[in-house]
Amino acid sequence: MNTFICYDRCSTCKKAEDFLKTHNVSFEKRPIKEQNPSVKEIHEMKERSSLPLKRFFNTSGQLYKSMGLKDKLPNMSEEEQEALLATDGMMVKRPIFLCGEKVLVGFKEKEWLEALGI
Repeated sequence: MNTFICYDRCSTCKKAEDFLKTHNVSFEKRPIKEQNPSVKEIHEMKERSSLPLKRFFNTSGQLYKSMGLKDKLPNMSEEEQEALLATDGMMVKRPIFLCGEKVLVGFKEKEWLEALGI
C-alpha cells in the first residue's frame, strides 16, 4: 500500500492529496505531526530516494528557522541530522509519498506525474 505522509493544514499537502485522488492513486494517509517518521524510516527514505538529506528538512518552517538550522546543518553528521528530523514532524519536508520503491518529497506535479507513470 502507498503511504501519503502529510499535514492536513498544509496547502501543498492538500494539493498533493487532490492530485492523488484525481489520478485514482490509492494510498494510506499518515499524519506527520502525530506519526513522525522514525530515525530508521528517515534513513530508509533517504537511501531509497537518493536525495540528499537536506531535502528532507522543511526549510520554510518556523522550527527550522527558529533553530538556526541553515547554519547548523552543514556541521552536523548525517546521523545527527536524521535524529533531529525524527524529533518533530514539523521539521520534515512534506508531503512525502511512499510508492513501492519510490519516495517523493515535496509536491511538484510534473515530478509526481513522471514518477508515478501517469
